[in-house]
Amino acid sequence: MVLSLIGSLEELIDQYKINLIQLIFIIFIVTIVILGSLMTLVEPHLPNSIRQSFRYGKHSFKGESDALVSHLEVPKAWFSHFYVFAFGWSLLSLYFIIIAISTQNVAPEFVLRFLDFMCGGRSHRQVQVDSNTALLATLLLSLQCVRRFYETNFVQIFSKRSKMNLSHYAVGYVHYFGAIVSLLANTAGFVRDSKPDPLTLRNVTPLQASYILIFLFSWYQQYTSNMVLVNLRRNAKTGAVKTEEHLLPTSGWFNLISSPHMFFEVVMYYCLADLFTPIRTWKLIFIWVASNQTINALLTHQWYKANFKEYPEQRHAIIPWLL
Repeated sequence: MVLSLIGSLEELIDQYKINLIQLIFIIFIVTIVILGSLMTLVEPHLPNSIRQSFRYGKHSFKGESDALVSHLEVPKAWFSHFYVFAFGWSLLSLYFIIIAISTQNVAPEFVLRFLDFMCGGRSHRQVQVDSNTALLATLLLSLQCVRRFYETNFVQIFSKRSKMNLSHYAVGYVHYFGAIVSLLANTAGFVRDSKPDPLTLRNVTPLQASYILIFLFSWYQQYTSNMVLVNLRRNAKTGAVKTEEHLLPTSGWFNLISSPHMFFEVVMYYCLADLFTPIRTWKLIFIWVASNQTINALLTHQWYKANFKEYPEQRHAIIPWLL
């Protein structure tokens, strides 16, 4: 019965060209744009349940809490969980693309069937990117997932009092699931009747090479920015945790913007999206990431200005000298 149901769903997806991954990110974009706009423009007029659900971390809601929403909150430290998932899921995708290129064989049938189900149906998925470009992008995103896994599980100091809505927790899993699936969805060797390209770096264009370098620069700068925040809570001599409070960062990129780690997240996803230029799904992923990080950075900027009288006036929220 289960197999029959799956078969019926596959036929439905193929018949109506339903791309589940694109649908997920469209829903994410619409939600963050609508709620984010309301939060930044008319927040005082919104119900406490919406305000409490949307806010978390340093800018969490401080008013009268909603009983139901409170029951749907989990520790912010659970952020580390979906980076465990992203760590394994990204390395699995990296394994499949390395095997496909090294053996010059199409991906296994169960992988093709899964991609057909999630990304538009077996009759409609097309090759839009060569396997070497996809390999480079998969390496880059895997590098990011591995580093974030390390940071959130072994370095970052989460406040024991900090909570987030269960929806934020779920979105983290879905984001990495969808982004990593999209690395392979339209790649040669992962579409029926296609073969992976032989491994070569000769076809890397100067523009692609620049994106790789910008990604790596941003990757490192995000790490250093995260370490600035970590070190605010550590004793410089002993390394022991001295506080779980949110303090004012004053070095590195924090001298220009309130959330450099969010800025560099946007830059990294822009590089990935442009490496996958023909693929609509990656345009949606970038719009989602840029919207989400920008809204979060604006709320963070407001919080800093409200809680630190000495907050530098020249410091912007997320884009140096602009926003």
